[in-house]
Amino acid sequence: MIVYKHSVSLDATKCKGCTTCLRRCPTQAIRVRDGKACINPNLCIDCGECIRNCPYQAKQATFDKVESIDRSKYLIALPAPSLFGQFANLDDADYLLQGLLNFGFNDVFEVAKAAEIVTDYTRRYIRQSDKTKRPFISNACPVVVRLISLRFPSLRNKLIPITPPVEVAGKLAKERALKEHPELKEEDIRTVFISPCPAKVSWVKNTPAEKKCYIDYVVSMSDIYFRVLSQMRREEIPTVESESGVVGISWASSGGEASALMNDRYLAADGIENIIRVLDEIETGHFPDLEFVELNACPGGCVGGVMAVENPYIARVRLQSIRRYMPVMMNYLQDDPDTEIPEAMLATKPGDHSSAELLHSDRAQSFRMMLEIEKIYKQLPGMDCGSCGAPTCHAHAEDIVKGESTLDECVIRMRELLKKKEQNGE
Repeated sequence: MIVYKHSVSLDATKCKGCTTCLRRCPTQAIRVRDGKACINPNLCIDCGECIRNCPYQAKQATFDKVESIDRSKYLIALPAPSLFGQFANLDDADYLLQGLLNFGFNDVFEVAKAAEIVTDYTRRYIRQSDKTKRPFISNACPVVVRLISLRFPSLRNKLIPITPPVEVAGKLAKERALKEHPELKEEDIRTVFISPCPAKVSWVKNTPAEKKCYIDYVVSMSDIYFRVLSQMRREEIPTVESESGVVGISWASSGGEASALMNDRYLAADGIENIIRVLDEIETGHFPDLEFVELNACPGGCVGGVMAVENPYIARVRLQSIRRYMPVMMNYLQDDPDTEIPEAMLATKPGDHSSAELLHSDRAQSFRMMLEIEKIYKQLPGMDCGSCGAPTCHAHAEDIVKGESTLDECVIRMRELLKKKEQNGE
């Protein structure tokens, strides 16, 4: 069995068992047991909603610390497009790129550059694919991919199997370094992705064993922000030039990827509750005329990631300021648009490492357990208050059948039973 490595964890010493995370988790992966929250790793999608909403900062993202980076290697920074929206008064992307070099990186390769390449391949994939399979869903957000694997498995074949920009950036960055520096060997080079969210950390951690990973470190934007800010000097003329345009940078916010396809038959949604609603509607055939769906779990898109620094809506405005001085697009595919997509650009089949829980491995036993769950559910008040430690009464019924809880954990039900006993003089 494949064990999924997560990047969202719990600090039990800070947890007060308040049930806030319980109500916000989109996959019901959290329970409160013995006064502390606990996360079911089989259901967690690393969306960061528990981190975003925990009033006690008991949930945290796991990532590589800047101090852990091996400075003896040739280091290549891979800044996510959303990083450019974190800095005030940044009207020229080159100053940020120079700041990364000043901080100690040997080279910078923009993920936005790779995003433009992926955009062209996505156009090609949509044009060449069977129209009956539309709408196609972007696989750029790891939360969406894992959510589909767990809750909407019938939509897996709609995920576009194009390698995400960060992996493309890592591969191209290493190839460029080897070409420009013949004295280097591949083991001398390390790529460092600067990420806005924990889900992308998990995506790197869970690269299939048979597939080569081109990302060596994933650091948090919030962890590196002030270090780079101190290295961005206005009086210094940058020695490096941005190699991406409006199309690549626009991937940072909701709608940026979809609008770059030059096709108005698309839908773009952000925020975990909204994307679940959209996936529900796609599953029931509500959007027969759409060709492409872009979904971002974080509010506002990647600029709203829990490892980012700035308010997502302010970050989006800042990106608009940067885009004014950029070309539309700097990275185009040069071959015939009808040429087949090379195998190197095809991602591992989306959703292959799903670890969704089954009630039981035996189908007949699973069916019996489902009937028992419904029977117990009818005995519960249906208020979904969370006092039992489960997010809903139905989830509590399931926990009871699995042997993880008891009917007595329902405070409301117990109170009603006590009241009846009092009335009966017992």
